[in-house]
Amino acid sequence: MRPRLQVVLVIVSVFAVIVIATLTLITHEVAPRFLSHYERFPALMNTPKRTMDAKHHAADPLNVVLVGTRKEVEQGCRAANWVLADSLSRATKIAIAKSVLLNRPDSTAPVSPLYLFGRQQDLAFEQEVGHSARRRHHVRLWLLPNITYDGRPVWLGDATFDLSAGMSHRGLHPTHHIAPDVDEERDTLEAVLARAGKVAATFRVTGVGIRVNAHNAEGDRFDTDGELRVIVLAPVGERRPPPVDPGVPRLVALKDKLWAWGHNAHFGS
Repeated sequence: MRPRLQVVLVIVSVFAVIVIATLTLITHEVAPRFLSHYERFPALMNTPKRTMDAKHHAADPLNVVLVGTRKEVEQGCRAANWVLADSLSRATKIAIAKSVLLNRPDSTAPVSPLYLFGRQQDLAFEQEVGHSARRRHHVRLWLLPNITYDGRPVWLGDATFDLSAGMSHRGLHPTHHIAPDVDEERDTLEAVLARAGKVAATFRVTGVGIRVNAHNAEGDRFDTDGELRVIVLAPVGERRPPPVDPGVPRLVALKDKLWAWGHNAHFGS
């Protein structure tokens, strides 16, 4: 190998190490200290940031909160054309397998169980994309114990998009593989609820924090700006105009701009 080429390779390697070290420092040291913001909902500071699978492996990031009664949550999602997912049973497992293998609709197909507070999701909603349960929008929700917002129940959730069905990257079992841009699904849920007139207010607080090339329990990659979207639902029977997002602290706004620049450059959008 020519000496000049060796020098170039060394420089590239050093640069790569510096970039990785910088991202690690920002993600694990700088972000938690200077980018955390819970001024609009302090009680969320100590809530879980990721779901767990049955083997206690870290799974999907928690990226959305719905404020409202169960009836308000159900009515809001229904107005946005998201339906309540079936509970997991032998019959529903067979139904979703037929949907995926035979390309048949199954708009209420069950979602795989994830865990918070020692229990599976309390509710799950979805919207099928295409002609089967292979691709779908969906969100799992857990009712938070001992936490309310203006006296109303609070539901902590993970919104992700099922991109395809297949075998797990970390085991010999069938599963759905999520799209890596989990922020897009978080924002999609807020947008469809707002268009349906079911959002009274919305704002953000810190969630899992910045993650680059992270992986869930099935081995699927995800990237996120680390924000948790809080969606305050309109009361049953009311329709509200889309609310104005009050924004975030300046340093967090700068982080969002830098994240968006890097994210768009990576995904080509």
